[in-house]
Amino acid sequence: MTAYEVAVRAGATLGEGPVWDPVSGRLVWLDILGARVHTYDPSTGRRTVRTTDQHVGAAKPRAGGGLVLNLRDGVGLLDPHGTFRWLRREPVPGRRGNDAAVAPDGSLWAGTMRYDEATGGGTLSRLTGDGTAATVLPDVTVSNGTGWSPDGRLMYYIDTPTRRVDVFDHDADGVRDRRPLVEIEAGAGFPDGLTVDADGCVWVALWDGGAVRRYTPAGELDRVITLPTPRTTACVFGGAALTDLYVTTARVGLPAPHPVAGSLLVIPDIGHGLPQPAFAG
Repeated sequence: MTAYEVAVRAGATLGEGPVWDPVSGRLVWLDILGARVHTYDPSTGRRTVRTTDQHVGAAKPRAGGGLVLNLRDGVGLLDPHGTFRWLRREPVPGRRGNDAAVAPDGSLWAGTMRYDEATGGGTLSRLTGDGTAATVLPDVTVSNGTGWSPDGRLMYYIDTPTRRVDVFDHDADGVRDRRPLVEIEAGAGFPDGLTVDADGCVWVALWDGGAVRRYTPAGELDRVITLPTPRTTACVFGGAALTDLYVTTARVGLPAPHPVAGSLLVIPDIGHGLPQPAFAG
């Protein structure tokens, strides 16, 4: 098992969505089903927790400060002083926001899923700062990890039940030519969140796999980080030099959770991440 540290000991029901905010020097992460947005400053140990009015699937830094939130009923903006307003409100009964990512151009690619995980009940949409939205992928089941290659020419994407990490060609006109990069073998868990490092390799957290895997741009497995709790959900590089890998975990559905289940874990000095763009809105 790879040496890890507990960055924040917590009992999150469904810890998810870690993102490093270079402006504040803090890691932002979530408890989706607990409707909480957490922050953690590794230089001081200071933590904050903010409760949201709805289940929150993603929280990403905004270029002007504050956060953009992927919520149950749509996407909203939280300003630096805590004032909230909807950017695009589209409630669909039985559906909620899930993972999201900010593209190199500052747009938000926001996923949804049904609470009952019905096949094809979710979407992946692209939102700009004025609230304009376009559906990129319809008929998604559990929209999850999304990320871009260092040059922005490839987009990686996970619809968890497919057991695949897919790759698209990406440019200013959108994405095309979807094809599998990796298929996770039966018994190894399901792909959940992902992050891309400075070498263009894709790190994938495995739900019910208790691991994070690193794949090369050619789809070859070249590193496995094993962790003590099975429901590893997402990962991102953080810290001033973007060399520490933070991993979120979940307790939901575990009859006898490990003591660190639901905590934010960190593996120090394990790679080199990419700076993440802020949402241009």
